[in-house]
Amino acid sequence: MKILIDRKWKKEDYTIGKLYVDGVFFSNTLEDRDRGLTSTMSIEEIKKKKKAGDTAIPTGTYKVRMDIPSPRFSKSNWYIKNCNGAKMPRLKDVPGYDGVLVHCGNTAKDTEGCILVGKNDIKGMVTKSKDYFLKLYNIMYTAYKKGENIEITIK
Repeated sequence: MKILIDRKWKKEDYTIGKLYVDGVFFSNTLEDRDRGLTSTMSIEEIKKKKKAGDTAIPTGTYKVRMDIPSPRFSKSNWYIKNCNGAKMPRLKDVPGYDGVLVHCGNTAKDTEGCILVGKNDIKGMVTKSKDYFLKLYNIMYTAYKKGENIEITIK
């Protein structure tokens, strides 16, 4: 399974993108501010530009794991119930970052470097995030159970 996030609107405090699953538009995304990081930069370059908890991850392609419980979301009954014990979609080997997830939320304050999904019908936000997340999670989890590789490319 190939997921593409095409960052479209890069603002001072947030980044809105379009998410495609195997080439088909699925939802919008919301991330922190894009500071121009790329996966080909050195860790030193990334650390110079990154503002912790307030910077979108570097562009690039990342494999996704679906088998690690999130320490943060393991405290939420909703995620435990809906995400196989809070085993969230987790991007692997993001340079300069740890624990990058796809999850629910509505504003850039909810991201801390993660990717939120939803509908961008209010400027600077996504709505209906839980609905979109559950649909995406189920698609991804089905692919994972079939043994498919899941990749997310961010451009």
